[in-house]
Amino acid sequence: MTTRTQKQQMLADALKKIAPGTDLREAIEYIISAKTGGLIVIGDTENVLKMSNGGFELYCQFTPQRLYELTKMDGAIIMDSELNQILRSNVHLVPDSSIYTSESGMRHRTAERVAKQTKALVISVSQKRQSVTLYVDNIKYILRDTRSILAKANQALQAFEKYKTRLEQVDANLGALEYEDLVTLLDVVIVLQRSLMVERVADQINRYVYELGSEGKLIKVQSEELLANIPEHSLAIIKDYAKPKHDIEEIKLQLKRLTSEEMLDLLNIAKALGYDGDISILDTNIHPRGYRVLKKVPRLPLVVIDKIVNKFGSLQAVLLAKATDLEEVPGVAKSRAKEIHDSLRRFREASLMERYV
Repeated sequence: MTTRTQKQQMLADALKKIAPGTDLREAIEYIISAKTGGLIVIGDTENVLKMSNGGFELYCQFTPQRLYELTKMDGAIIMDSELNQILRSNVHLVPDSSIYTSESGMRHRTAERVAKQTKALVISVSQKRQSVTLYVDNIKYILRDTRSILAKANQALQAFEKYKTRLEQVDANLGALEYEDLVTLLDVVIVLQRSLMVERVADQINRYVYELGSEGKLIKVQSEELLANIPEHSLAIIKDYAKPKHDIEEIKLQLKRLTSEEMLDLLNIAKALGYDGDISILDTNIHPRGYRVLKKVPRLPLVVIDKIVNKFGSLQAVLLAKATDLEEVPGVAKSRAKEIHDSLRRFREASLMERYV
C-alpha cells in the first residue's frame, strides 16, 4: 500500500515534469490554446505496452511543437520517462475495465485506469473544460492557473510564519526546562506537534513551488529560509526523548504518517515516542539525553555528539561535566572540550535569563 509520504513524493515528481518553464508545460499550453484535447502517458513500461493497440511508432525527439501537432490525432501519446522522446502516437489504450474510476468522460476514465494499472504518469487535457488533470497511481490532481497558486502559496507562507513563531516560543520554554531538569512529556510532545505542523505547511508550499515551476523561485527561497533546519531539530528532540531501543527514523516516519486530526491528539505523538497510557502519562517527568542542546555547539560533528551522549547518558551529566571530563571522550581535544563547556554555560545562562528576566 502506498504511504502518504510516498504519495506526496510521486505527486511532487509529477508536478516538476509539468511545471511552468518546462517543455511539456509549453506543449500543454499550446493544446489548451488550440482548444483541443490530449492523453499523454509518461513512461514506456512493459505494462503500458501490454495495453496499447495500434498507433504509430515514432521514437523521435520531443519538442513542444511536435507533441502539440500529434495531439490533433485521436488516441494517446506515449513518451519516455525522461521526456526526451515521443515514442508512439495515436495509440488506443485498453486498461482493465474492472478498475474503479470516478470519472465520467472517456478520456479521463481511461487516464485514471491506466495510471492505477501501470503506475505511470498520465496527463489528460480536457477539450471542453480546457483543464489539465494528472493521474499517477491512485492520485488525481487538477492543475490550477498560476495566479490562483501564487495566492494560495502566499497564504501558506503567512500561516508558516505564525506556526514557526509559536514553535520558537514553545521550543524556548522546553530549553529552559531542560536546563532545570523539569521537563515533562507534555512539554516535549507540544514542541514536536508544532514542529510537525510547520513541516506539514512546508510540504504544502513545496507542492505549490513544484507546480509554479519558474514562477515559484521567490516562494521557494522564502520557504527554505523559514524552514531552516526544523526537520533536523525535531529529529534531535526525538533522539533526546524517545524510549530506549526505539528506531529514531521509524519514529519520525510514524509522526509524518499522522493525519492532521491525529496530530492534534498529543497521545498519538507520545505513543510514537514509546510512551503508552492515558492522558496522565503526559505529566511524566523525562530527562533529555543532550542531542538537542549539543547540536547548537558550533562545528560539533554528530559522531562526536553521539560519543558524548553515550559517555554521560544525560544532558544534566554533560552540563555538570568539567572541560577535563569532556576531554576523555574520543575525538574531543582540549580546545574542543573547552569550547563545548563554555558554549553550554552560555546557552544555559541565556535561556534562563530569557525565561526569568
